[in-house]
Amino acid sequence: MKIAIDAMGGDYAPAEIVYGVIESAKKHQDVLFALVGDENKIKEHINELPKNITIHHTDEVIEVDEEPVRAVKKKKNSSIVVAAKLVKEKQAQAMITAGNTGAFMAAGLLVIGRLPGVARPALAPVFPSKGGKGTMVLDVGANMDAKPEYLLQHAILGSIYMNKMLGIQSPRVGLVNIGSEAGKGNELSKAAYQLLEQASINFVGNIEARDVMADKCDVLVCDGFTGNILLKTAEGVASTIFGTLKSEIKKSLIAKIGGFILLPTFKTLKGKLDYHEYGGAPLLGLNGACIKSHGSSDRRAIMNAIEQTMTFINNNTLEEMTRELTNRSEVVE
Repeated sequence: MKIAIDAMGGDYAPAEIVYGVIESAKKHQDVLFALVGDENKIKEHINELPKNITIHHTDEVIEVDEEPVRAVKKKKNSSIVVAAKLVKEKQAQAMITAGNTGAFMAAGLLVIGRLPGVARPALAPVFPSKGGKGTMVLDVGANMDAKPEYLLQHAILGSIYMNKMLGIQSPRVGLVNIGSEAGKGNELSKAAYQLLEQASINFVGNIEARDVMADKCDVLVCDGFTGNILLKTAEGVASTIFGTLKSEIKKSLIAKIGGFILLPTFKTLKGKLDYHEYGGAPLLGLNGACIKSHGSSDRRAIMNAIEQTMTFINNNTLEEMTRELTNRSEVVE
């Protein structure tokens, strides 16, 4: 197994990326890692290079404010593009980046390519859920506009992922909507509902935004515009809650004592909502395991993304997706 990691992407690159890969390389000595980026900058953070890590030198970086498709086409020697090429050429089975999300998706489409039958790949993080293993939401930004057929494909891809990665038998699939009743929503929602209802998946109907984390489904589909708003809102709410709690606890001695008593509970809750613990969001539908880590990923987040990627590969998730998409008559390219 070989995993390519974009060493130059993210707020704390290359230091935190390199540190995370080194720790993972020490832990998993049978796994090969390819650090892709500026060799001199990478080596600044390495005392001794583990034998299972190689460095693929690149002299270009796609910055966060660059237009994705133009940057991918122009900067062919950028760390994201070279990592994608390693997957395309089967020199690596997976790639991980904390860099420009748009460039990551563009490189996935233009360099790696889609699985047979997939119209549009989907960026698919797993949201924490009350009492459950989490809810995969797809799409959260790969496709701002969608067709009903895209949502059906995403439901199938998400179901396979949650089954292979988290061991959920017959994952429940929901559709983001403004009401739980059938027939609610815009034209996309209504058409998608009919397709999902007729498909050979465990469709449980519409899910309102307030129930996204209520463990009412394991896979939740929507267009990328809606999904991105859900993701950013969830991150903002979590940040606001913990920020407010911290501020209020400091206001009085009684609050400080109460906060101290509840500290273990707060830490547990924060852990469940912390993106560092979830590794990254897979871009499902590509012909390779492609994981997008949060832009603010530290070494712990990178290590978790690597663990996630290894499970993806070891469980033959990509092969299962290919088989299912090939065999399902309802999937339309």
